[in-house]
Amino acid sequence: MPEKSTQSRSHSLSVPWDDVVSFVRQLSHDLRNDLNALELQSAYIAELTQDQELQTEIKRLRQVTSTLYSTLQRLSRAVGEITPNMISYRAPEFLADMRAEIERKFSIKTDEINWDAQLQDVVLHVDPQLLQEAFTELFANAFQHDRGNSPLLANARIDNDRLLFTLHEPKLAFDSATQNWGREPFRNISQRHYGLGLSRIQAIVEAHGGELQAHYDPKASALVSTVTLPVERAL
Repeated sequence: MPEKSTQSRSHSLSVPWDDVVSFVRQLSHDLRNDLNALELQSAYIAELTQDQELQTEIKRLRQVTSTLYSTLQRLSRAVGEITPNMISYRAPEFLADMRAEIERKFSIKTDEINWDAQLQDVVLHVDPQLLQEAFTELFANAFQHDRGNSPLLANARIDNDRLLFTLHEPKLAFDSATQNWGREPFRNISQRHYGLGLSRIQAIVEAHGGELQAHYDPKASALVSTVTLPVERAL
């Protein structure tokens, strides 16, 4: 019998990220085509029967199909190329609009965020939609992953022509490495979560000439995420 390899095949493979993206997008495209066909068949079957119980089951099937379709769309978007459309945006106005979006998105948790913004009248060069997406994902992660009982603390200030946004997330314990924060996609996978959120944030921030970093502060028992963005002078 042939001898077993001393090195695991899973450890010997190194796949370029572009190839992973191509695979995910093609798989998602193929599966969405199948889901479209399933949706059409479900609609056709619904037209063939007046049985209310069967109609209810068909409706549930179509809801499952819709959920799967949305999941695949989000997955394709999460690995997609970042192509920002930059505009000039006053920093205080951007923060106010971003805060309004966060409070709309997490309306039942608004009292769990303490805001502290001290921004001069400087200008950001940003894609507001993409950057709001990044901040929304940042807050979503903070609310989802083993948060302590204290509120989140969101702080924004200007320092040496950079906007510094920090999010303090209370955690009684934290043992994850932060050296490559946002640069290890697929590291933490769970049901309907594929380890792409931080990677997406990092990609969006970098596309704006900025940086995402994180560290755990044991004295404050908090994970501190920092988004740094370049700023311009006032218009």
